[in-house]
Amino acid sequence: MHAWRIEEREYVRQEERRGRRHAFERIEPGRTALVVVDMVPFFVAESSYCRGIVPNIRRIASTLRGAGGTVAWVLPESSEPSARDVEFYGPEMAATFSRSGGEGPLRQRLWHEFEVDDADLLVEKSATSAFFPGRSPLPELLALRGVDTVLITGTVTNVCCESSARDASTLGYRVIVVADGNAARRDEDHNATLHTVYRTFGDVRPTGEVLALIDDPAS
Repeated sequence: MHAWRIEEREYVRQEERRGRRHAFERIEPGRTALVVVDMVPFFVAESSYCRGIVPNIRRIASTLRGAGGTVAWVLPESSEPSARDVEFYGPEMAATFSRSGGEGPLRQRLWHEFEVDDADLLVEKSATSAFFPGRSPLPELLALRGVDTVLITGTVTNVCCESSARDASTLGYRVIVVADGNAARRDEDHNATLHTVYRTFGDVRPTGEVLALIDDPAS
């Protein structure tokens, strides 16, 4: 697990601005979605940080479903690499990334420790962000369910998860990044994203606090 932290001075800054530490002190479970980004074997198998967040994601998914919320599993789209990606990453790495989502039915491409309910959403994204217009059906599907709050989990914290959090915020969602439900290569990368999100784009909470919000929305 990452040794996650937000510096005390950032907590103080926000408390001075808005009179409280956390932006979103309540959620409505029925209007909340857990967004699980890129938890596929390509990323999870070789990373102890990724494997470490699996139990937390499972706990949040089960609790939110039970409270009437939505669980959305977002996977990388499998496609031929674009000319831009070949230029940027090089041909070999671009081809590798283009296959990172795996092959076959979406449910079977997820990390094997997850259980998917028939009411869950399973979608692909063709960009780093799950919320960039035209690159994933997720925003439209969440709108149909009246979702206004998203809990961001998955990997990689400072790439696809941060991109998703930023774009979700821009689209007007109340964003909560789960501090111990995201994974990166290093604590430094992970914590840089938590700092950025907390300061500008949303809230940052550990799993225990997220579960408490779901169990007691009025807390």
